[in-house]
Amino acid sequence: MAEALIIAGREFKSRLIVGTGKYRSFPEMKACHEASGADMVTVAVRRVNLTDKTQESLLDYIDRSRMFILPNTAGCYTADEAIRTSRLAQEVGLSNWVKLEVIGDPETLFPDNEGLLEATRVLAREGFVVLPYTTDDLVNARKLIDAGAAAVMPLAAPIGSGLGIQNLTNLRILREKIRNVPLIVDAGVGTASDAVLAMELGYDGILMNTAIAEAKDALKMAESMRYAVHSGRLAFEAGRMRRRLYASASSPESGLIAG
Repeated sequence: MAEALIIAGREFKSRLIVGTGKYRSFPEMKACHEASGADMVTVAVRRVNLTDKTQESLLDYIDRSRMFILPNTAGCYTADEAIRTSRLAQEVGLSNWVKLEVIGDPETLFPDNEGLLEATRVLAREGFVVLPYTTDDLVNARKLIDAGAAAVMPLAAPIGSGLGIQNLTNLRILREKIRNVPLIVDAGVGTASDAVLAMELGYDGILMNTAIAEAKDALKMAESMRYAVHSGRLAFEAGRMRRRLYASASSPESGLIAG
């Protein structure tokens, strides 16, 4: 059994975090959440109906007795926007946790690291549990931790691209150098093998949305990701065999009976 994921003292049974966007319908989203085994789901605060109870909302399709809601600040392009959006999520009773996004470029959706750092400082001081979406930059990750981030969420590739891990070296360096907070791969995963690779590197979790929602069979992909994340973590905890340049017989030669 793989170890549980712990962030800011809270335990999660699954190391897979799922999203709510791009699904063909809310019922499909709900079914995929269940198939994924995830117990944390991220919700874009600026894209959900929070006030008009007469209108249907994706929140109606999230079992809050089982799923922990992680509000996110998707669509925010300044630190001030992200801070206000986080406060709104807390005020309406979603959570004082936030997946913090401060976007710096509308085409690549790469984060604005300066704005992200500013927003992290402010929100952490106010008691928010901040999980910033960031680049795979070790120096910036350390600054975010110093600013109060409870976890760091580096991208594997651009959001929604499905390209998989594009800079394996940077992710390996981050994992080797950062041990005091969880590291969660956020953005770029396209299929199960991408998830396994990230988990085998020792990452603490993976956040994904498009890889499941845009699959031809989203339900099967959700289940696939459930097992991929679990399998990759088990392999990391087990410790792989060392690589050898030459062959090594599976059966030892000592003790063989002479023919």
